[in-house]
Amino acid sequence: MFVPVVQYRMIRTLVGVLGAISALVPDEIVSLYEKLAIANPNEGTVRGWVRPVIRSEGVLIVAISLLHGRAYAWLMNLTGVFGAIVFLFPDLYRRFATAFLYERPESIEWNERFSSAVRAIGALYVFLAAKTYRERHNDT
Repeated sequence: MFVPVVQYRMIRTLVGVLGAISALVPDEIVSLYEKLAIANPNEGTVRGWVRPVIRSEGVLIVAISLLHGRAYAWLMNLTGVFGAIVFLFPDLYRRFATAFLYERPESIEWNERFSSAVRAIGALYVFLAAKTYRERHNDT
């Protein structure tokens, strides 16, 4: 049972590190996302609350990753549900993200190849959530 515990901790550490990066450099996270996802990144203006929310989310993810337990289980379950939705409905994700994150959503043009990336990210989220779930339940 040593290997699953190590893998579980590795995933938890990875999630925590990603949360720390989000907390420390939210502007760079938004810039990278726009470079990869948006065909015309200079046309849209991200809503003012987005960067502080990214920072807060990062801090919360770090705290949950450090505490693990039930809160971490819920975080990973939520990640898996989000991943499944994104994987199955990438166009719905793009429409929602555009309306939710940008002041003038009609000005945003998505990179067409980003749909494949969205599906891959969704699949990765589902995989990590399922792996964490399985490892958590194999320990009991």
